[in-house]
Amino acid sequence: MGATIKHIDIKGISIPIIFEEQRNLPILNLQLVFKNSGYIQDEDKSGLASLSSKLLNEGTKELGATKFAEQLDENAITINSSNGFETFVIEVSSLKDKSSKAINLLNDLLKSPNLTQNSLDKLKTIQIGALKRKENDFDYVSSNQLKSILFKNTALENPASGTVDTISKIQLEDIETFLNKTLSLENLIIVAGGDFSLEEFEDLIKSTLENIKSSKEIENKKVKFTSKKEKKTLLKETEQAYIYFGSSFNIDSKDEENYKAKVASFILGGAGFGSRLMEEIRVKRGLAYSAYGSISINKSHTYFSGYLQTKNENSDEAIKLVEEIIEGFVTNGVTQEELDAAKNFLTGSEPLRSETLAQRLNRAFTLYYRGLEPDYAKKELDKIQNLKLEDLNKYIKSHNEINNLTFSIVRK
Repeated sequence: MGATIKHIDIKGISIPIIFEEQRNLPILNLQLVFKNSGYIQDEDKSGLASLSSKLLNEGTKELGATKFAEQLDENAITINSSNGFETFVIEVSSLKDKSSKAINLLNDLLKSPNLTQNSLDKLKTIQIGALKRKENDFDYVSSNQLKSILFKNTALENPASGTVDTISKIQLEDIETFLNKTLSLENLIIVAGGDFSLEEFEDLIKSTLENIKSSKEIENKKVKFTSKKEKKTLLKETEQAYIYFGSSFNIDSKDEENYKAKVASFILGGAGFGSRLMEEIRVKRGLAYSAYGSISINKSHTYFSGYLQTKNENSDEAIKLVEEIIEGFVTNGVTQEELDAAKNFLTGSEPLRSETLAQRLNRAFTLYYRGLEPDYAKKELDKIQNLKLEDLNKYIKSHNEINNLTFSIVRK
C-alpha cells in the first residue's frame, strides 16, 4: 500500500506519524525517532549518545537488565535503542497479540529506565574494552582519522563510539541530561506499520505518548566544512595500507538535482565491478582487492568518501591513482555506456529496495525527514531514466570541489 503521513495531537503538539497498514502479517513494527538527537549532540562528551542508547537497553530500575530481558523473550518482543548522527531511535517489534504487552513494557522503560551507577559502570567497562580492541582494527583507525581531519572543529570530528578518555569521564548525570533533552514530544517522529488500522494504532500508542514529556525542540544543525588537499599517515605494524579519502560535495538534501549525484556516485565508485575506481585500481592494475567511493547525502551535511586497501609498497601509487581518476571524472565526465548501465541497474533494482515493510517505512521516513514529497522516489526514477549524458557531465563538472581530497593512511 505504501506509507501515509498523518499527525496526532498530544498535549497541544502535532506529532507526525509515518504509517503503513499491512494485514498479511500479524505484527507491530514501531520506531520512536527523535530528530536532531544523535551524536551530533555529543559536543565535548564524545560517545554520550551511544552510551545513552546502550543504557536504555538495560531495562528498568525495578526489573533490571536480566528480568526485563526475560519479559521480552517470554513474549517474543524486541525493544531496542540506537542512535545515528542525527537521530536517536527506540524500536519496538512484536506479534499483534502481544502488542499491548510490548507497549506496556515500553512505557515502563520510558518512565523508569535503569539509570543506576552499576549499569553505567558496566557499560563503560564494556565500551572501553571494545575501544581498546579497535586500536588494532586499522580500518576503524583510518576511518576515524579521516573524520578528524575532514570534519575538524565540527560534530563529525569525533567517533560515534567515543574514545577511552571521553567514555571514562561520562557521568550518570550527563546521560540523564541527554535523555531529558532528547526524549521529548517536540523532537518525535513516529514510524510504524503492521496489522493495524491507523485508528487502532493511535489508540495503542496513546499511553506511550502521554509518558513522553513536552520540552524544547532541538534545532537542526548544519555541519559546515570545506575539504582541502591533505594527507595524514599513521604508522602501524600492518601488512596492508588502509587508505580512506573524502572531500566536500556541495549540495543540499532537498536539492532537486540530487538524482544526478546518485547516478554519478554509482558510476564513480558505488557500482562495485564496473565502477571507475574498481576498474582502474583493481581490474586494470591489481592494486587492491576492492575500491569504493560514494556521495553521502544527509540533512545536516553531504560529502564524498571512499576507501581501499593495498600493499604498503603500493600505497603511494594507489593514492596518486585515486586523485587522477577523480580529476578525470570531473574533467571528462562519464560515457554513454556507463550512463546506460547505471540507469539499468538503478531502475531495475528498485523493487528490491521496497520489498519489506521495514524498507518502505525507512524510505518514507527518510523522505519526510529531508523535506521531500512522499512520491519523490518514483519521480527520481523517472528523472534518472530520462537523464541525458550532456546534462550529467555538466553537473559533474560543476562539482570541482570533489578534487580537494583529504587522505587518511594507516601503513607500515
